[in-house]
Amino acid sequence: MIISVIVAFSRNRVIGNNNTLPWHLPEDLKRFRELTYGHTVIMGRKTHESIGKVLPGRTNIIITSKEDYKAEGCIIAGSLDEAIKIADGDSEVFIIGGANVYKQAMAIADRLYVTFIKEEFEGDAFFPEINEDIWQIRSKTDYCKNPMDPYNFSFITYVRREKN
Repeated sequence: MIISVIVAFSRNRVIGNNNTLPWHLPEDLKRFRELTYGHTVIMGRKTHESIGKVLPGRTNIIITSKEDYKAEGCIIAGSLDEAIKIADGDSEVFIIGGANVYKQAMAIADRLYVTFIKEEFEGDAFFPEINEDIWQIRSKTDYCKNPMDPYNFSFITYVRREKN
């Protein structure tokens, strides 16, 4: 099973502000859906609550320490390790946030699907640094702002470097 992180962050590494995305990029949302559809998505409770619904066409696993937490149509896990075990059998699982889950996932992920937004935003949630000794770029596509997507951005796929 491939463990992938999928994230959008700004030049100053912001991923969220007040439990919402500080930007709207339709092309990023389209890519997110295309990559994750038919797979398992793992997220923290706050991320699930910010989305406000089950992501259709995907197995939704929510990580929370609240033992009595319930979310219709979702599977609840007490840790990232437990969520990964539940997802066993899927060819690729996607870690979709938030900040604490991303921080934990960086140690075990095989791939990073990054949308890098070339602007700075106010925020209270951040993505960790990507260590280029550990990660190498497999592909990068740049996009210019347009009537639908109001910011310049890049889609970057990183893969974990082979250990020597």
